[in-house]
Amino acid sequence: MMPEYEDRHRRVRARYDSLARQENACCDANYSPEDLAAIPQESVLGLGSGSPVRHADLREGEVVVDLGSGAGVDAFLAAHRIGPQGRAIGIDMTPSMVERARKIARREGIADVDFQESIIEELPLEEGSVDVVLSNCVINLSPDKAAVFQEAFRVLRPGGRLVISDIVQERPLESSNQDCGCVGNAMLRAEYLQTIREAGFRDLEVLEDRAWLTASDGIDASAITLRTTKPE
Repeated sequence: MMPEYEDRHRRVRARYDSLARQENACCDANYSPEDLAAIPQESVLGLGSGSPVRHADLREGEVVVDLGSGAGVDAFLAAHRIGPQGRAIGIDMTPSMVERARKIARREGIADVDFQESIIEELPLEEGSVDVVLSNCVINLSPDKAAVFQEAFRVLRPGGRLVISDIVQERPLESSNQDCGCVGNAMLRAEYLQTIREAGFRDLEVLEDRAWLTASDGIDASAITLRTTKPE
């Protein structure tokens, strides 16, 4: 990992360390009341931009990985859907987030979910070992998004699904030092989608699309949820 990438990781990790210590959000419009009732409330920090689990068509017994899992909201929701024969794995580079998620899992007795500390550009998973890769408003923070998509492709089994909610810029924005924010470090939409395709994914669909940041003359950034697959 290049020094400038490591520095970016350090700054993002520091910001999310402080967020890991806050109280859970009172609500999160990205999730239905039924979803929120099915998971531990302490896992909900209100940091997402969508609900990738809703579009992942998860099946019982599948292995699911959540990139940038935070306090575990999407990993717990996935675990609820795949059942005890499945396995949900949360990957996060912030130790305090991983510890918070692990404590919740232990307290609630949720055995089919596992949280691991790692950067998402280098996943601690074997090639072809996963059915579904999820991520929710995290890849925009990565300094090497191509590596993230390449790693997602590597760990997926043939026919596996990548389902992510994220932020994309709609037009070039002025450079910003706020690289811990979801817009300042986001890619342009066309570049983002092309980077996914160049990793090897096919049949990419944008399933949800809404304005995230607007200016007087139009939309600066959007929140999108997409699904794509690794070829058989």
